This record gives sequence, C-alpha cells and structure tokens, in this order.
Amino acid sequence: MREVTHGDIRAAARVLLGHPDACWPEVMAEMLSEAHQADCYRKARGRHHPQLGNGTLMSAALARAPAPAPAPGEGAHLAALGAAIEAVLDWRAQR
Repeated sequence: MREVTHGDIRAAARVLLGHPDACWPEVMAEMLSEAHQADCYRKARGRHHPQLGNGTLMSAALARAPAPAPAPGEGAHLAALGAAIEAVLDWRAQR
C-alpha cells in the first residue's frame, strides 16, 4: 500500500460511516487489502489496477461510494477517524 495521508484516513472514515460500527474492522481490513493488492499490481505492471485503483487507501475508499463529509466535530465522524487510524496502525504493525 502506498503512503497513507490525512486524505486517505478521511476518505476511509467516510466509508465507515455508511456501515454499522461493528462492521468497521472488517470494512477497513477489506480496504487495506485492496489498496495493498492495487499497489503490488502498480509496482509489477507500471499502471493502476483496473478495479482496485492506484494503491492508495483513498482510491480503495472512493471506489466504495463514501458517505458525504460530515461536520468535523461530529462524534460518529471522530470515532470513524479513530477507527481508520487504528486499523492502519494495526495493519502496519503486522507487516
């Protein structure tokens, strides 16, 4: 997976908001896996993956039609941001 930016986290959090919070770990795992697969494809073939994008978490998230951007201080939005950050940190720790 390519370097994770603030925009990646925000896009992933918007996807999470479209799901029950109990599903967030699974949804994040899927997006992280898709981003990783797309990045491997990009490195091997020199072009973006036709379905999975360019190897960024944002690309994986935007393919899932994220919810509209919520108000910045909204509790659910903050929880989704935290869940996205935690998932990325866990994913990196496992590598």
